Amino acid sequence: MFLKREMMGLARTVVRCRKIKRCPVYLIPLHFVSQIFGSYVTTLSPRSLSLEKVQQRFKATSLCEHSKKKYQEIQFYLRPEEETYARRIRRVILKANSRTVEDVIQSLQCDEMLSGFQLTSPVVDSLLQKFGDDWKSAFSLFEWASLQISYKHTTYACNKMVDLLGKMRKWERMWDLVEDMREGCSVTLDTIAKMMRRLAGGGKWKDAIVVFDELESFGFVRDTETMNILLDTLCKEKKVEVAREAFVVLKSHIHPDAYTFNIFVHGWCNARRVDEAMWTIQEMKLWRLKPSIITYSTILQAYCNQTNFQKVYELLDLMVSEGCPPNVVTYTTIMNSLAKLGNFDEALGMVDRMKSSGCKPDTLFYNSLINILGRGGQVHEASKVFEVEMEMNGIGRSVSTYNTMISIFCHDGQEQRAFTVLTDMEKASCKPDLQTYRPLLRLCLSKRELYDHIERLLNDIMDKHNLSLDLDTYTLLIHGLCRVGDTEWACLLFDDMLGREILPRYETCKLLMDEARRRNMEANVERIQTVMDQLGSVP
Repeated sequence: MFLKREMMGLARTVVRCRKIKRCPVYLIPLHFVSQIFGSYVTTLSPRSLSLEKVQQRFKATSLCEHSKKKYQEIQFYLRPEEETYARRIRRVILKANSRTVEDVIQSLQCDEMLSGFQLTSPVVDSLLQKFGDDWKSAFSLFEWASLQISYKHTTYACNKMVDLLGKMRKWERMWDLVEDMREGCSVTLDTIAKMMRRLAGGGKWKDAIVVFDELESFGFVRDTETMNILLDTLCKEKKVEVAREAFVVLKSHIHPDAYTFNIFVHGWCNARRVDEAMWTIQEMKLWRLKPSIITYSTILQAYCNQTNFQKVYELLDLMVSEGCPPNVVTYTTIMNSLAKLGNFDEALGMVDRMKSSGCKPDTLFYNSLINILGRGGQVHEASKVFEVEMEMNGIGRSVSTYNTMISIFCHDGQEQRAFTVLTDMEKASCKPDLQTYRPLLRLCLSKRELYDHIERLLNDIMDKHNLSLDLDTYTLLIHGLCRVGDTEWACLLFDDMLGREILPRYETCKLLMDEARRRNMEANVERIQTVMDQLGSVP
């Protein structure tokens, strides 16, 4: 309440929300909103925003974790019977997806095969992830699951759905869901962060501010962490000046931390206003907060993006003089930026500068160095770093290290050395991924004498390492097989792709259909045409 009382003294304005279903809501907006936008009437949830305090307080995830997690994919492990059940649900939903959400739910309710299985959280959560941006399928599943006995949505499922509905601008449905979550005491700080981000991203950044004003009704307080979420949201949606105005009001009530200023440094740099970012560092020091390596590295990245390497080197010297020496991540960033411009010699000079400073390399640094040497045509030097220097310095290889070296050898046409690295990778108990195999498959498709290796590689992928082909790998194979005239195998892979419910790209369908038609494979042409019709991209 302290902020509302203070804001009354500043703004002398009370803005009333539009009346909604059960009761009106009175909000005291931030002073800068009333100053800049006048009498702003919020367009929040079409459902009631009760001001009753939520009984349960939730432990907030740190904002640093919010920024690190972002939207990382979570791995869900299903039992065989759950896999079968999930596939059935997906088929029913996709078959009925051209209809309304209510129709899809009805189809799920009426499906006899689904009636005898106990729905579990891993099934729902994994399907929500697989549906991606297909909000209708995801929401149909979510609503149907809510009707099932002995099932309760996980926090992941609720937040995933809030995020997706907001992303697809389904505001009314999003607010209905948030209100249900509020009544069930299942709103978390991650929910708040996703709401704010999607509202701001959809041009409703004023509503994101009102969500901050309404935090108490969700069971949270306006403190440093929640202020940072608001500021971070506005800055990421290119409203850094609005964020700055909000901070001017809030800083006398909520003490900022180092992350607050890092948000602004990042926001100003994204707006290509690096001078303001540097000024932010000075303000940070006035609050007796010390700029970190993250603070300086953000500005260094901005200078790199501007290709202003004179400023980069000046800032490196400043960091050393202020007792915040560059770390291996800083040097790796600069090295990659120089290499991106083709300045390979200068990039490699950064390696010498790093070593002379006493900064120790790590695996990510070596991954970048090997990649730069390979791109610069110095394959022998890349191989030497990979085979000798890393081991000499006690730095372990990651999957990415092996993948980079394999890609370099494949690009240089050295298939034997590429396959040797793959063998070494397996001996080191470092499990290959699809990125490991793509350059090998591409090389085998380009050299007729290596054509027989393709089937062995595919067997290793699926049987030896239990990997499933993805869209990019199927596309690579089908296009490559069409180029060498093996249309029959390409069609088999196309059918396998559909069987795994992976939709091909339109260009892949068109290429394969043209090749099949040229070889009078009419049954295949008809099947491919059906898929193209479903994609809605018939020329």
